[in-house]
Amino acid sequence: MNNNVVVTGVGVVSSIGIGKDKFWKNLLAGKSGISAIEQFDTSTHKRHNGGEIKHFDPTRFIHSRHIKYYGRASQMAILATKLALHDANITLAEVKREKCSLIIGATMPEDSSLDFSSEDLLKNKGGRITKTQVLNTFPPSLCRNIGMFLKIKGNNLLIPCACAAGNYCIGYGYDMIRSKETDIAIVGGAEAISRIAFQGFQRIYAMAPETCSPFDKNRTGMLLGEGAAILILESEENALKRKKDVYARVAGYGLSCDAHHITIPKRTGLKKAMANAVKNAGLTPDDIDYISAHGTGTGQNDKEESAAINELFGGKRVPTSSIKSMLGHTMGAASAIEAVTCCLAIKNGEIPPTINYTTPDPDCDIDCVPNFSRKHAVTAALNNSFAFGGNNSCVVFSKN
Repeated sequence: MNNNVVVTGVGVVSSIGIGKDKFWKNLLAGKSGISAIEQFDTSTHKRHNGGEIKHFDPTRFIHSRHIKYYGRASQMAILATKLALHDANITLAEVKREKCSLIIGATMPEDSSLDFSSEDLLKNKGGRITKTQVLNTFPPSLCRNIGMFLKIKGNNLLIPCACAAGNYCIGYGYDMIRSKETDIAIVGGAEAISRIAFQGFQRIYAMAPETCSPFDKNRTGMLLGEGAAILILESEENALKRKKDVYARVAGYGLSCDAHHITIPKRTGLKKAMANAVKNAGLTPDDIDYISAHGTGTGQNDKEESAAINELFGGKRVPTSSIKSMLGHTMGAASAIEAVTCCLAIKNGEIPPTINYTTPDPDCDIDCVPNFSRKHAVTAALNNSFAFGGNNSCVVFSKN
């Protein structure tokens, strides 16, 4: 048999829909998930909007007496994992029995509601901090909580590579399956909006006043979002044995580090990661039909990503969209949600739009699929993900 790795299930929790069907329908419709933040008071801030998930009720799938043990990111990740396993026709009993690995990406600590300082604690302003809250301040608590809730006893790993984390997890799961270290890889990312991240992105002047407008000449920055996405990876041989349809094949991935600046990307590093992914997939740039852009809506990121795309693809205008225009930047969950988008684009032959686009920018001379989705056969999709520190990860998905 071949050594192909395939995606057999996906689960999404997002501000435009929970579950792959609602998410995809609203994504193609160009629906915005941006609204005023309600989880904490933003009245003292200059910015107030984000991709917050409204009416999220974890008691529908986690018993009320257990809710206190899981922060919001874990709750979303648990739901996304359950949805993905169901989509892949894999039961929890099978997960416990099979050789199964859990690889999750994140940026902030799991319990991001803990926005306290040591000074406040010393002055007794922090109130009573529970043992559960303290345990959930450690980043690995996210994958630990998913594993404990679902009784997944295989490899359990958190990759905290910020905005590129989801793609790193996919690449790691891909390697584990090809090397036969695991039979099933549950991979993805999750992130909840936190006050500290909300304040932080304002402090570095990266946050837009109201809307995120990637690649638009008058773009004003990014917006924070939250959510979770999980993909089920397994060998093609295993999927055939189970008679399970697949969304796409994980064709390959590429990594690089700009080694340039903490927040400013460099096109040479971005191009290297994309080129590595395409080469690792055994393809050429001419084979790529769709690019899911990192596309944050910040001035420098969009300019550098556009330049890197044009250099690598030599003038070929590959349809390239940023769903962050609808969801905001979901940080640790971003590239996982965008990976699901690539799989659905391949499966359905449609490409989601970049919304809020009004004025072309000569520095972003790409086909950003402005404002409206597009019917377009996709045989190979490139998923771009670039994190602070210049940590870049790209994954290529292809039609099975």
